[in-house]
Amino acid sequence: LDDFGLKAACHTFFADLNHADAKARQPGLDTVKRGIENAVTIGADKIMVVTPGKEGCSRDESRRNFIAGLKQAAPWAKDAGITLTVENFPGALSPFVTAGDFHLGQKEIPELRLTFDNGNAGTGENAAESFRLCAKDVVHAHFKDWELVDNGMLGLDGRRYRGALIGEGIMDHKAVLAEMKKAGYKGYINIEYEGDKYDPEDATRRAAKYLSGLMAELG
Repeated sequence: LDDFGLKAACHTFFADLNHADAKARQPGLDTVKRGIENAVTIGADKIMVVTPGKEGCSRDESRRNFIAGLKQAAPWAKDAGITLTVENFPGALSPFVTAGDFHLGQKEIPELRLTFDNGNAGTGENAAESFRLCAKDVVHAHFKDWELVDNGMLGLDGRRYRGALIGEGIMDHKAVLAEMKKAGYKGYINIEYEGDKYDPEDATRRAAKYLSGLMAELG
């Protein structure tokens, strides 16, 4: 990062907090503590804890488990000057997909903020509307795209998805960008590509060019 003059926008990592038992959550909490320390070291001002669901656990149960762990970790992040975030994570069992899911978490953890993922939000509700409902709490963003398939990831909406290049899938990125502009969002957009049609560098260039074109159209 230093060699290329780049800033670490967000330190993202998985921490296994999805346990009802506090003792079972402890290793995940240790991971969060290390993640906060690492964020300080690399100069990131925020972290994102990945929050997948799991088989045998309802969305509500998983959400309660993650909230219990993140509530304990929130003071550590605050003391270190780090903003604690979760994202809209996809999947029928995911605890945080919609704006309503995030607000349930923030009700218990006022310091919690959102890394808004337009593609993941779009597997549960309209992505532009989802951003609008959370706009004041969005501090980072992920963009991705999907194609609908017969055999792929099962979304909260009951449809099945496979990753596509931004601009070649079903997402209305312009509508999301318009809401972001209206809200005055000034943060970063992280480009995600979960396909294999293009190599990563080519995919990133194509996606960046496409999104830049949409931003230019919005003025």
